[in-house]
Amino acid sequence: MARSAFVTGSTGFVGLNLVQKLKNDGWDVTALHRASSDLGLLSRFSPNLAQGEITDAASILKALPNGIDTLFHVAGNTSMWRQGNAQQTRDNVEGTRNVVEAALAKGVRRLVVTSSISAYGPVSGAITEETPSLAASSTVNYELSKWQAQEIARAAMARGLEVVIMQPGAIMGPYDIGTWSRLFPLVRDGKMNQVPRAGLTFAHVREVVGAHVAAADKGENGGQYLLGGENRSMLELVRCIEQLLGKPAKAREVPGPLLTVVAAVSDFISNFTGKEPALTPEMAKGFAGSVTITAAKAQRELGFRIVPLEEMVRDCYDWMVAEGRI
Repeated sequence: MARSAFVTGSTGFVGLNLVQKLKNDGWDVTALHRASSDLGLLSRFSPNLAQGEITDAASILKALPNGIDTLFHVAGNTSMWRQGNAQQTRDNVEGTRNVVEAALAKGVRRLVVTSSISAYGPVSGAITEETPSLAASSTVNYELSKWQAQEIARAAMARGLEVVIMQPGAIMGPYDIGTWSRLFPLVRDGKMNQVPRAGLTFAHVREVVGAHVAAADKGENGGQYLLGGENRSMLELVRCIEQLLGKPAKAREVPGPLLTVVAAVSDFISNFTGKEPALTPEMAKGFAGSVTITAAKAQRELGFRIVPLEEMVRDCYDWMVAEGRI
């Protein structure tokens, strides 16, 4: 009999790749989606469809079948703008609480939570799974809410639910419908000539979802796994895209202090326009630090593989071309 999985966030970047991986591996997959979701990409993989929203506890309880082996909680709100904080907290914190309660009520064996490297808060330098998180006192709600969400999930272990926390960095690859893929048309149109001076850790989405599936059996109960390790700069990412698109290398780094000023001005203007600025103070704070990770634990226990940035960029671009998105 096929193993059963329930996936939240199934119509998003990581969710689509995860559903595809699970189906290819022979799992019986139920994919949660909103009533308003575009199911065009998800339907390619023919999962069982269940309508509901993580912020609606009753709908989650209704959508989740009894006795699911592994619940992959991928859904999350990645907003980096203070005016979205209340909704983000509902999505990331209360949404996770609802998912946890439904999992306990319906007899789920294991919950695999997609958290983020951001759950460590405003840390810099080399980090491991043992690095103390500073997110509890962070003024960036994304960092705070992701940390709160993973701790809510981990607390459910005392009630009999197995829990594994996945903490990816910047993810790239196919089915990126609005994350780093947004840089490609900006570079193409000459609108990405100035980039933040920031160090990031990148992971191929194929390896991220592979680690998620491996965590269903091999993940440490109560443990967490950093997923990244291709430690490169934002400038290097944009340069990769410039080269791939045949564009001259025009991108230059913007010093952190200047970025902070631009973000503050943009945020002030947003008070009158009501529109999210292209650069928020929260983004500027996020770019201020520079983190590096080795992902040694995920490599050792989950078979995670570090992929060169150039390969990730190429795979994302090839998918966009094939889909007519660029």
